[in-house]
Amino acid sequence: MSQAPPDLSMSPPPSDQPSPPLPRRSGTVYSLHGADRPDEYDWMRQPPAVAAHLAAERAYYEAMTMHTAPLRERLTKAMDARLAPVERSVEWTQAGQVHWTETPQGAEHERLVRRVPGGNKKFTQEILLDLAELAGGSPYVETGVREISPCGTLLAHSVDTVGEEIYELRFRDLATGRDLPERIARSYYTGAWSADSRAFLYTVPDDLYRPHEVRLHRLGTDPNDDPLVLREDDARFELTVAATRSGELITITAASRDTTEVWLVDAADPAAAPRSVAGRTPGTEYRVDHDAARGRLVVTTDRDAPESQAVTAPLDDPGQWSPLHPSRPGERLLHADAFAEHLVLTLRRDSAPLLRVVPFSPGAEPYELHPDLPAGRIAQVHNHTYDTGSIIVETGSYTEPTRWWSVDLATGGRTLLRTAEAPCHRSADYVSERRWAPAPDGTLVPVTLARRADTPLDGTAPCLMYAYGAYEAVDEPTYDPALATLLDQGVVFAHAHVRGGGELGRAWWRGGRLDTKPNTFTDHLAVADWLEAEQLVDGHRIATRGLSAGGLLQGAVFSRRPGRWACVVAEVPFVDVVTSMLDPEVPLTVNEWEEWGDPRRPEEFAWMLAYSPYDNPPPPAGRPPLLVTGAVNDPRVLVHEPAKWVARLRATADPARSAPVLFRVETGEGAHTGPAGRHSRLRYEAEVFAFVLDAFATGG
Repeated sequence: MSQAPPDLSMSPPPSDQPSPPLPRRSGTVYSLHGADRPDEYDWMRQPPAVAAHLAAERAYYEAMTMHTAPLRERLTKAMDARLAPVERSVEWTQAGQVHWTETPQGAEHERLVRRVPGGNKKFTQEILLDLAELAGGSPYVETGVREISPCGTLLAHSVDTVGEEIYELRFRDLATGRDLPERIARSYYTGAWSADSRAFLYTVPDDLYRPHEVRLHRLGTDPNDDPLVLREDDARFELTVAATRSGELITITAASRDTTEVWLVDAADPAAAPRSVAGRTPGTEYRVDHDAARGRLVVTTDRDAPESQAVTAPLDDPGQWSPLHPSRPGERLLHADAFAEHLVLTLRRDSAPLLRVVPFSPGAEPYELHPDLPAGRIAQVHNHTYDTGSIIVETGSYTEPTRWWSVDLATGGRTLLRTAEAPCHRSADYVSERRWAPAPDGTLVPVTLARRADTPLDGTAPCLMYAYGAYEAVDEPTYDPALATLLDQGVVFAHAHVRGGGELGRAWWRGGRLDTKPNTFTDHLAVADWLEAEQLVDGHRIATRGLSAGGLLQGAVFSRRPGRWACVVAEVPFVDVVTSMLDPEVPLTVNEWEEWGDPRRPEEFAWMLAYSPYDNPPPPAGRPPLLVTGAVNDPRVLVHEPAKWVARLRATADPARSAPVLFRVETGEGAHTGPAGRHSRLRYEAEVFAFVLDAFATGG
């Protein structure tokens, strides 16, 4: 049975509200392309200068939200009640042994566990890595790399206890449970073991957080002597490293927003010079897997196929490609995974994900695997073995906890392996569905709706919208105890899959980037208007939320139509678009030009300036409540962006006719996406939802 909704009554906000921080203003003016842009808060770009101001902002936020504290506690308690006592993943086989992850009762962080033989032919579990131990005294901890060696006796793992996404790389002897003496202080995501488990390839970020080098560490040697394997000097490109499932090759991929180049490294000879597969052609992407049984590469590429196709290439001449699986109308091929007897394609069609299994045996027919739930997801997970007759897939939705299945590749038959435990949740009490809303240009925008079954779509319920809309990224629907708790309050959740994302393929991304970026904003507004016009939700109680590039979206729709929203939540928002994209010393700027534009060019400057939230505040009156977040250790959206935006919004508002702007800034450990621990994350979600519910209750 679902638990009863908690008591959401709350104290009224204080009548004698404190005054917000009043930052000093400077006379900085940026001049470019005949336009002068005053920037009175440019001084906030210097971290030491802004520290005291950020502390004052956090204190103001705490004071202004004090009246919601009882509500936050009730929401947190309801969310915690939905957590499994022990949160456990599906089991998978790697290096000949069975592994899983679990989070013990009351714990914040997960641990990696495997099954080992015990006495009397029984088995016992062995903890390989416990994030709580790695955290030490820090409230924050994340791993960047967690790779088990081919021999199964070593673990490469990296840890960040600050939130800035720079990881210390370590190597653990799994027989003793102790880390080896050598540590690599500065590494980034991805890595791969050599075939003999005696060396490890890893990426190194530059001062702007771009992984620009791949180095080789041999166990037992000084990391200062690690040789360079590959360096990427073009600042638009980032490097990633991965072992192929066959174990025979390692790939190094250099990727910009629309171009890639892949190199091959022999896993048995990792010190040998990498070989480029097909060079680098501007505007062409390709990804590589190894089909060892047939001695060839399987390549996923958009060459001659905008939505991508699968081709093959001989190992001795990898630039010569032959057709394998052509592009199909209405489909986006994301990647092709080679197994000994089957090719598994990951695709999207009509906004939904699917898998297609293509047997290599002549005459055998392909078949498809679809989500087993309305508005659900399906994906491969934990498939590390090349010579296998089955794979693991996971399915789920916003209202259905994750289920893991074993799929027989020969027949397509599914066997349920595990269902994630979800106390106090009965899936039949909730509904997920996909609908379509018309944009101003007639384009239909997919919308995922989630709600309690007893919450009517008759124009009376409040609604929280969410959207991202950038980088061809797709946020697949996943059950979350926080969201389920919000749905229990009679709120409808609407995920608007706006242009700029990848829900409808590469064309959907291209329809919301560079000069077409405004489509992202108009799509989101159109979905809100459609929700009201169709009398699905209460049009006066629609809130909107988004993070990072989705925070930019929130800033844009806050400026364009502030009266549309009951409140707005802009998390770590990328809002000072022009200034950031003009500064190549800001992390990630150069490789973002292909997503947003390069403002050094007049035309691109013009289109970015037209929507940049920092440069386009809304009218002084009629602004709804706005919650902005930021983190001092965030390397993706530097904290000065939301800090400057908040200051300018307050300076341009009529405080008597607009709601306050609140800035929840994380001044200590914390990352781009918020708290790391599962209980800490729920407490954060309770803060956000309390802000939203308070706005619904008070009418903004």
